[in-house]
Amino acid sequence: MMADRIPAEVFPPGEFIRDELEARGWTQTEFAEIIGRPQRTVSELITGKRGITAETARELAAALGPSAQFWMNLDAAYQLSKVAPVTDRIAREAALRERFPIREMTKRGWIRSSGSYEEVERCVLEYFELQSIGDQVHFPHAARRDYEDDLTGMQWAWLFRVRQLAIALKVTNYSEHKLRAATPDLERLMCDPEEIRHVPRVLSECGVRLVIVEPIPGSKIQGVCFWADRNSPVIGLSLKGDQIDRFWFDLWHEIEHVLRGDGKDAPVLDDFDDPPADETESEKAANEAAANHCVPTNEMKNFILRHSPLFSERNLIGFSRLMKRHPGIIAGQIQKRTGRWDLFKGYQAKIRHILTQVALTDGYGRSVAADL
Repeated sequence: MMADRIPAEVFPPGEFIRDELEARGWTQTEFAEIIGRPQRTVSELITGKRGITAETARELAAALGPSAQFWMNLDAAYQLSKVAPVTDRIAREAALRERFPIREMTKRGWIRSSGSYEEVERCVLEYFELQSIGDQVHFPHAARRDYEDDLTGMQWAWLFRVRQLAIALKVTNYSEHKLRAATPDLERLMCDPEEIRHVPRVLSECGVRLVIVEPIPGSKIQGVCFWADRNSPVIGLSLKGDQIDRFWFDLWHEIEHVLRGDGKDAPVLDDFDDPPADETESEKAANEAAANHCVPTNEMKNFILRHSPLFSERNLIGFSRLMKRHPGIIAGQIQKRTGRWDLFKGYQAKIRHILTQVALTDGYGRSVAADL
């Protein structure tokens, strides 16, 4: 008879035990003798003062059927029913934290944390300009299309932070002509790491906003190009790789995106450590332009043909002087084109500490408040 019983409501397991004893005509004392337990134990089970352990469940199943799991499930359901129903707050907060890096955003001061979920949710809505948490993230001034799945929550958080800072920058009106004309000025800065401090100024004079935001670990971001409005280009860099060759390649890559007008329909987010399998036309053009600015392509190919595989420091230095480039930039191109990543690593100077002192920067020990 027990096997067919499916409770419509949650009752204490003791009520089921009492029903079974009455159906069999057993007293509590008699049942206690059957299972070898004190009569007090049986009484506490029936009154709900004692929970059902695994051992007790086996004893009840042996005497009353149908299974130990049945009695364990009855007790678990009853114990859960005594706990006050959990509000949807936990589920909502879990979903929110699964979608966005709340802890990192709070830690970096991107959103405020008062300990209240409601306050955190309000700040997230404001940060991403959403009406409700379930809304799709849409980047302002980008064409409305379904590209949310292309970016992770960490990347969205980083991207919106770049936008926040870029909007705060005051620059002249953008001029494509000025940016193209500034190419020689930028290339003259490629001989010495210290010259990089002039990059933000040169770009600003062309109407291009440059922003540095330290990436969230695991976010896979190197740079981004987007437009604050239809005529206000923004270049955001993460400086994930603190090397002179990587900086210049990333910068020229994003400059090419700006010159092409890329990023107006949707932000162009780049991570050169994990490039997409299907390279788009704009990415191919930006990569080719960046490599050519780092070292003119034909000269770089000829140098490798002449000296591979026996590259020497003497030849590296001589070629860098001829090209008017820092040796670390030449080294980076040699490594990329030959796959010999061990070559001349000592020449790849660090530049992050230089750029973050002059560019609007969030992270790497810099205070945004001090820069604004």
